[in-house]
Amino acid sequence: MSRVLVFVLLVLAVALGLAWLADRPGTITMDWLGYRIETTAFVAAVAIAVLVAALILIYAVVHYLLTRPAAVRAYVKERRKQQGYEALSRGLIAIGVGNRAEAQRFTGLAGRHLPSEPLTALLRAQTAQLKGDKEAARGAFESMLKDPETKLLGVRGLFLEAQRSNDLAAARALAEQAVNTDPKLGWGVNALFDMQARAGDWDGALKTLAIARQNGHVEAAIANRRRAVLLTAEARDLENSDSDRAFTLASDALKLAPSLVPAAEIAGRILVSRGETRQATRLIAKTWKLSPHPDLAMVYAFARHGDSPRERLKRVKQLASLTPNDIEGHIAVASASIEAHDWQEARAALSPYIEDRPSARVCTLMARIEAGEGDRGREREWLARAVRAPRDRAWIAEGYVSDRWLPVSPISGAVDVFAWKAPVDAIGRGDDTLLIEEHPVPAQDVASAPEPAAVVAAGSGKDSRPETTRPKAAAPSSEKKREPAVFVPERPPDDPGVAPTDTDESPASLERLRAAQIR
Repeated sequence: MSRVLVFVLLVLAVALGLAWLADRPGTITMDWLGYRIETTAFVAAVAIAVLVAALILIYAVVHYLLTRPAAVRAYVKERRKQQGYEALSRGLIAIGVGNRAEAQRFTGLAGRHLPSEPLTALLRAQTAQLKGDKEAARGAFESMLKDPETKLLGVRGLFLEAQRSNDLAAARALAEQAVNTDPKLGWGVNALFDMQARAGDWDGALKTLAIARQNGHVEAAIANRRRAVLLTAEARDLENSDSDRAFTLASDALKLAPSLVPAAEIAGRILVSRGETRQATRLIAKTWKLSPHPDLAMVYAFARHGDSPRERLKRVKQLASLTPNDIEGHIAVASASIEAHDWQEARAALSPYIEDRPSARVCTLMARIEAGEGDRGREREWLARAVRAPRDRAWIAEGYVSDRWLPVSPISGAVDVFAWKAPVDAIGRGDDTLLIEEHPVPAQDVASAPEPAAVVAAGSGKDSRPETTRPKAAAPSSEKKREPAVFVPERPPDDPGVAPTDTDESPASLERLRAAQIR
């Protein structure tokens, strides 16, 4: 609106000026080159305006003719650029949907229109990867290394190709190059850390972890935990060759992660070897409160050389009292009691856990108790139940069960993934009732048979009687074999007790037991 107003005002001013000159014609005389020119002021003003307009028009025409080739070239260049970016866009979309033919076609168009564009090199490399041409992809990424703008892009592409080819040495070298070039790149730092940890390069992994923490690639709590795990791994490797260094590393790890069982175990063993019993027990007890574990109980029990089994039992009971609601303390007391031949104390320690599907360790310890008290029949019962009992806690990482702690997962190479817990298949399983199967013993073998019946676990398919008491296999017969009497004990399934002598042969009971046999 303001522009229209200004234009109207200018036109009005010009019109008023011309009207003013028309009312005052006057005379203008000019002598030039022997000519005399006389005219009015109005005509002179109009002539000057026409002359100026003609000069401007001539200048515009000449400028247009002179600049037209450059403008044409600029137009062509801009048009090619637009076509190149359009090809890049469509090529990336084709790669995203997996259309190799379209990706290759648009890669050629982008290469013709935008040969020096970094995205063109990336499109060429990704198209080669989509086609499965590893050599072409590697060549495309290597060409990116020559340009500072695409150098890191080429390094990452070559790193991924090395990983796909399982060339770990090349992948690690490329990750180190990425970290040295720009430590702010998270992929390079994380990849280098994982490869160093998997290779057991604890010092290198610790340095890379410091770089990751400095550049914000990992949170402080996670970094401290990983550092503690790496220090513990290094301490474990040095425990036999350099115990002083190993103790320092384990102590530093415990400062960062007081609940780390392997670090406490290593530090405790070294202190025990030095004869520093009091310091070792304090250290083990501190970690035991946070993470009870059998290895800690073992170090605590043997913290003082020359102790009798009774003295070790007394010390283990003190340790178990720190975590009265954890099964590890009860198992540790039971184990120490068995070593001390205190069967009553061992049975009392395990009594809270024998009612509700005891684990394999509990069943095995109960078998040792029964063996110590001389009851071979109940010992076999507990051993049979141990075979089918829920699995105990173990060091587990990503479905892998290890008999000892490992700093790195053998599945993925991740650090600090092992946890002391029960396997998945031990959770939520139904109750398995222990079945006692009695085989009649021939009269002629009664005198030689040490036991009236053989105790067999359901589904095991093995007779647990000694070889001397097993009856010989009968000859084949066409008569239907008599099915052995199978019964469910009246006592709870997790209490072996004394097998009843009566056999329940009601139809419902036999049907239930046949179903159990089939299962």
